Amino acid sequence: MYSLLLALIYVAFVSLGLPDSLVGAGWPVMHGDLGVPLGSAGVLTMIIAGGTIVSSLLSELLTRRLGVGLVTAVSVGMTAAALFGFATADAFWVVCVWALPYGLGAGAVDAALNNYVALHYAARHMNWLHSFWGVGASISPFIMSHAIGAGLGWASAYRSVGIIQAALTVVLLLSVTLWGRVNPVATTTHTVDEPRDEQSGTEPTRGHVPLRTVLRIPGVRLVLGAFFAYCALESTAILWASTYLVTYRDVDAGTAAAFGSLFLLGITAGRFLAGFVADRIGDRALIRGGFLTIAAGVVLVALPVPTDAVALAGLVLAGLGSAPIYPAIIHSTPANFGRHTSHAIIGIQMAAAYTGSTLAPPVFGGLSALLGMWLLPLYLGALVLLGLLLSERLNKVVDEATLARDDATLDAER
Repeated sequence: MYSLLLALIYVAFVSLGLPDSLVGAGWPVMHGDLGVPLGSAGVLTMIIAGGTIVSSLLSELLTRRLGVGLVTAVSVGMTAAALFGFATADAFWVVCVWALPYGLGAGAVDAALNNYVALHYAARHMNWLHSFWGVGASISPFIMSHAIGAGLGWASAYRSVGIIQAALTVVLLLSVTLWGRVNPVATTTHTVDEPRDEQSGTEPTRGHVPLRTVLRIPGVRLVLGAFFAYCALESTAILWASTYLVTYRDVDAGTAAAFGSLFLLGITAGRFLAGFVADRIGDRALIRGGFLTIAAGVVLVALPVPTDAVALAGLVLAGLGSAPIYPAIIHSTPANFGRHTSHAIIGIQMAAAYTGSTLAPPVFGGLSALLGMWLLPLYLGALVLLGLLLSERLNKVVDEATLARDDATLDAER
């Protein structure tokens, strides 16, 4: 059961990535057919992000009531329906209407799957699963390119991915009973102690954890800030790196585009490689090493040297450094805050992630319009520093809480 369900989760992570890059890949053609300006994509992505944030916050409550298997199936089904809706849309307002279930489906399944993997599987699988998300995100632009190049139209690409999502929905519905049969494994040596059932060895079932309760847990605000900073950094680099290379460093547009895509490919490859060492070195080392590697890459991008090779190498290095941070933060959540509260916290982390990804790129766009594109390395560097400082502070808070709890246990035993 363990291996069968794990294989299904890998497929589910590929499906998570498939819709994520469809809008960007097809929008240069879509906006003309829909009769709206190129900048209208911002409205569409904001609606999708809003739905994703809302469903991320509700994911823990829904999963406690329906179970992770059913929430995953329903969420993927909502995404499939939205993709078919996109494929039949003949006006921009119709696309905006379908963007809401598009985002709602993505947020709920993202939080539910990430929490399930953090509780039940080793750190290597968390990295490899997020690498498979990158595979899905890389495949869909090729589907869109083929559809447009073959004269089938952008709607055909949405329809094709919708069929894939619909097929996965059926498989997920048939496998709902599997999700409760996998025994949890220990996440790290820093696991927060909680009462356990003596016969089953698992935590007792508890109720929904309210948002206000979660936010009062020591360290939660720190991890939200660190996650916000990382996702803001990643999305800003993906959107603006090529423009920075062309407009400020005078790099050839084709070369800049290629290396801009290598940042995303570096994340995908880096997560695959990180999986081989994740269980040995632990989540903390992955997060710390990732931020430091990004910092080194940003420094290389900023160096005022005559050759472009240094800046291009720095961009690839930053992509590799970004790779393990997202999965490591997610995987460390049950260890840092306890298994009972992990889903609620991961849901809020997803919301913080999407908020950072949504807000940071346009903020930089506004700043660069006022001050110049030279600001990009400083902007990224500030986000790296913020993420590193908050994550290190989180480690101290968790260690202090663990030490205080151990002291209290010793006192009670005496």
